[in-house]
Amino acid sequence: MPPKFGTSGLRGLVTELTDDLVADYTRAFLTACPHGGAVHVGQDLRASSPGIAAAVIDAVRGMGLQAVDHGALPTPALALASMGAGQAAVMVTGSHIPADRNGLKFYLPDGEIAKSHEAAIGAALGSVSDTAQQGAYSREEGALPAYVARYVEAFGTDALTGLRIGVYEHSSVARDAMAEALSQMGADVVRLARADSFIPVDTEAVDADTRDMLKRWCAEHQLDALVSTDGDADRPMVVDAQGRLVPGDVLGPLTAQWLGADGVCTPVSSNTLVDQLGFAQVIRTKIGSPFVIAAMEAAKGKVVGYEANGGFLLGFDAQGPAGVITQLMTRDCLLPIAAPLAMANAKDVSLATLVSDLPKRFTAADRIAGIPTEASKAFIAELTNDTAARAAFFAHRAAETGVDLTDGLRVSFADGSVIHLRPSGNAPEFRCYAEAETVSRAEALMRETLQAVAQRLR
Repeated sequence: MPPKFGTSGLRGLVTELTDDLVADYTRAFLTACPHGGAVHVGQDLRASSPGIAAAVIDAVRGMGLQAVDHGALPTPALALASMGAGQAAVMVTGSHIPADRNGLKFYLPDGEIAKSHEAAIGAALGSVSDTAQQGAYSREEGALPAYVARYVEAFGTDALTGLRIGVYEHSSVARDAMAEALSQMGADVVRLARADSFIPVDTEAVDADTRDMLKRWCAEHQLDALVSTDGDADRPMVVDAQGRLVPGDVLGPLTAQWLGADGVCTPVSSNTLVDQLGFAQVIRTKIGSPFVIAAMEAAKGKVVGYEANGGFLLGFDAQGPAGVITQLMTRDCLLPIAAPLAMANAKDVSLATLVSDLPKRFTAADRIAGIPTEASKAFIAELTNDTAARAAFFAHRAAETGVDLTDGLRVSFADGSVIHLRPSGNAPEFRCYAEAETVSRAEALMRETLQAVAQRLR
């Protein structure tokens, strides 16, 4: 499968992301979209990222524009720097997918590209050549400290005092910034399992072995919480003191409450508990940050966005305990890590207690790798269009009470459970989301459904 745009950015096999292809996409981006005269370039810690970043930089300079090289840093840190300068950015990252794949995320001077920009970039491919004049090159080292300072200045140096927090470092590009920020906010930080090679951590689908490892660390190190991110650090992972994962679509509502938001935009796959928390508006979207951003831009008031993977978008300047945290309309990992922990600490309760006070709705999500996208789409189309086929596939479930086709197939049942099926937008994977009244029931529904899907598609 050739590289293509998914739910957020261009993705493809490293072998297919040749220098020529990367240069072509970079030139098309700079032709089809505003850039502000310079392009900021960042990368994650994959072995392939430095070479791809070099190809991006060469293409930028070949278009006569300045290339600002930030090296390895979190995607939200790059976006914060480029938007602050009023200039474009390209992040080299494959996010959470395996190391044999990589990709590009494109940013306009005012934020992420929209689906309309993706179409314009596609239309410009192959039609742009270098200019005669070589653009300038500069190296920038200040974006990462500025990203850390953004949170310390808003939360203050005592927000996490008394908390012992583990940081699962693996190959997250935010591992140093995350530890530094939490420490400056008062936490006692324990750094764990730094990796020299890339580990694909999907915060939305954490496997059983990793869950056991996280739980063991919480006990061994007497942690109040354990945190991590995906590869490019636009998705958080948070574990309570008992080693239980706090899903991203639980971190999102808690962070929205902490910020004093009155409106929330979130994909249709997110936990429905948010509908019971008293926000003035909850707007559901297709999956992918471009859709969340579009809904936020159309909404009014103090609006935030988040995805089920935990990536959080701030649509207004919010007041923190110690200062203002400014708007950042791209997925971020650090805000939804720090805010729930600070909220629990201020209330003098554990993170687990804070979560237990929320409405009793629980989600589980996982995927089957190696399923071609077209096969996934065909299967979902069959279930969508043929009610008899859908009834047969869900024969052991309660009676169907509703179908939502916003993104894939989301079916509600009379017992309050929900099953949502869709192809991944970033890789040849089939994803399943389940929701129920208990954790065990949601996880069982997810596993049983994926087993049934595997029998049909493999």
